[in-house]
Amino acid sequence: MTENVNGPQMLRTPGDRKDLAAGVRSETTVADTAPTIDPDDAVRLWADAKALYFARIFPKYGSPAWRDLEPDDPKRLAAALYAAEMWRKYGDEDELIAWFQEASRPRPPIGEAAESARRAAAYRPPPPHQLRATPGWPPIAVPGHPGRYLTYEQHQEAA
Repeated sequence: MTENVNGPQMLRTPGDRKDLAAGVRSETTVADTAPTIDPDDAVRLWADAKALYFARIFPKYGSPAWRDLEPDDPKRLAAALYAAEMWRKYGDEDELIAWFQEASRPRPPIGEAAESARRAAAYRPPPPHQLRATPGWPPIAVPGHPGRYLTYEQHQEAA
């Protein structure tokens, strides 16, 4: 309700505000704007919203297109029903997207972890062999050192 020089008036639409600004007196009062809801209107609204919900003919809840709908538009209720159902099933949309990203992250197959560990152990080269000269064998050439040989000496036997 607004108070101006013309007395109390009720605004019903944004156009009424323009009329008041222009000084046009509106004869609408509080008693005239009491909602008259026919019981069949609620049933009709629900039935229409349900049909639109199943046909998926409504804008996304909270979008600018949804906000532009009239309050009693069945598409508005259908979008709210859809959003509520998605919340019930999946919870927060950002959390759901994060879960999908984590779930779809590439991973090695479950059986491959044990198999790759077994392969790594099988293909690991043995530790380097310590060369030792033994009695009765000829001198051993040391790899990587041309001209160097290991030979067996008597004092090695005493040690």
